[in-house]
Amino acid sequence: MKLSGAQIVLKTLKDLGVDVLFGYPGGAVIPLYDALYEVREDFTHVRTSHEQGAAHAADGYARVTGKVGVCIATSGPGATNTVTGIANAYMDSIPMLVITGQVATNLIGKDSFQEIDITGVTIPITKHNYLVKDIQELEDTLKKAYHVAQSGRPGPVLVDIPKDIFLTKVDYKEVDTDEFVDFVEGKIKNEDCYDEELIEIIAEKINNSKKPVIFAGGGVIISGNCDKLQELASKNDIPVTNSLMGLGSISRKDRLSLGLLGMHGSREANLAVHNSDLVLAIGARFSDRVIGKADSFAKNAKIIHIDIDESEVCKNIGVDNYAVGDIGIILQKLIECVDKKDRKEWLEEILNWRSNSKNSEEEFIPQNIIKMASEKLGENAIVATDVGQHQMWTAQHWDFIEPKTFVTSGGLGTMGFGLGAAIGSQIGKPDKRTILVTGDGSFRMNCNELATVRKWNLPIIILLFNNSALGMVRQWQRLFQDEKYSETDMGDEVDYIKLAEAYHIDGYRVCDIESFENVLEKVCKTNEPVLIECSLNKNACVFPIVPPGKPIDKLVTE
Repeated sequence: MKLSGAQIVLKTLKDLGVDVLFGYPGGAVIPLYDALYEVREDFTHVRTSHEQGAAHAADGYARVTGKVGVCIATSGPGATNTVTGIANAYMDSIPMLVITGQVATNLIGKDSFQEIDITGVTIPITKHNYLVKDIQELEDTLKKAYHVAQSGRPGPVLVDIPKDIFLTKVDYKEVDTDEFVDFVEGKIKNEDCYDEELIEIIAEKINNSKKPVIFAGGGVIISGNCDKLQELASKNDIPVTNSLMGLGSISRKDRLSLGLLGMHGSREANLAVHNSDLVLAIGARFSDRVIGKADSFAKNAKIIHIDIDESEVCKNIGVDNYAVGDIGIILQKLIECVDKKDRKEWLEEILNWRSNSKNSEEEFIPQNIIKMASEKLGENAIVATDVGQHQMWTAQHWDFIEPKTFVTSGGLGTMGFGLGAAIGSQIGKPDKRTILVTGDGSFRMNCNELATVRKWNLPIIILLFNNSALGMVRQWQRLFQDEKYSETDMGDEVDYIKLAEAYHIDGYRVCDIESFENVLEKVCKTNEPVLIECSLNKNACVFPIVPPGKPIDKLVTE
């Protein structure tokens, strides 16, 4: 049976279980889209308004489903438009397969029309990448790329395919990559840096500690081990704090949950870690936004690090013990070794550090908006955000109950991520409703994706926090730059309600909490996309905040 390279790509993706594609056609991938036309019943293809939106959508899809998100772009500007999305996925360890078209092999290196060395460009921001120059290697390369993307510590993988490879026909013979898969899995297993004796040593330290804290990161969610985290914490009665990526790994309503840690962490979380005698970090990388001043972080505590990636150990914080390998296996062994504990006194001490809100519930402020939205929408919702103040308010005040329900840009901090990610999230989990919390600055960056929302009739609820400013940068200017508001105030150039209406999406503008509640009640009864613009004071700040260069216990609370 003779198949073209384009047909081989689609057959391979189907064999791998892929049925959703995000992409944008262009010259170098015309043959791929021609082949897609013939098998369009096998795939849901979502054409976004921009390749960056497609990459963010594939990212959001991967986060909520746990599957590999697949994105297609043409050569040159199409490929470079995916770079921010690839970097975003790389920083947050999200499994993505990015397929880019390339100029014909005989034109490579000649500065041909829409030629770019996309494999060279993306070396630092992909887990691995490939340029396919031989059609006989095409299927094998795609299968390897797909497996690499989701094995070990996940990440994006790019496969660059020249146009002539798409067009060439060969006798198709299915490639068996089991040997490669076994090699990779065996390599990961052989690199496990722990043994039974080490697990017993760690368990003994946990048992002997008086004031332990678990710091759970995104790795707990990605590896699917939230149940084991809960079991370990409950058995040894250990409070749990989270990185931004780790929110949802333990129910925020659980008595052991302390919420976010770090620069905008809760007072009780930061003080619990600062006063602890043992920090057990699981699937977390100790980013600068978490640890503050590194030499003051948990300085009286023993630090134990559990992770799949040995390169993260001692990168930002020195540790006393570490175990590298499958988090699920390590946690199960720890659960078996730790004692059942009652840490009532330690938990009461932490409870005394909890901040009590001084704000009236009737005030139309971000905290109350998020809390109300969480109460009314939270049980069956996925929350996506852009980046800025609104992101931190969401992390602080939304009650995340389940994993894979918070879709946000952690490591890269990508403004413009939210709408594309919300699209991918809604398509990945159609039984849940996606809420996008965004700010006017972020929303302006990729609001063109409203066309995609409307085309697919995605019932996304967009909460647009409009404070007529680049809020987070302005907050830093206010607090740390003597109130020199350089290029952070924005005017009323955009009527967001009319913008939504231009895409045939209903829009509401609210200025008080009662109106917001009424609009929420109304939109909850529909299954249509909607935009709710919340007009806010530009001087509102995210608190607590740890000033740059300060230890995490030195929180500014107002």
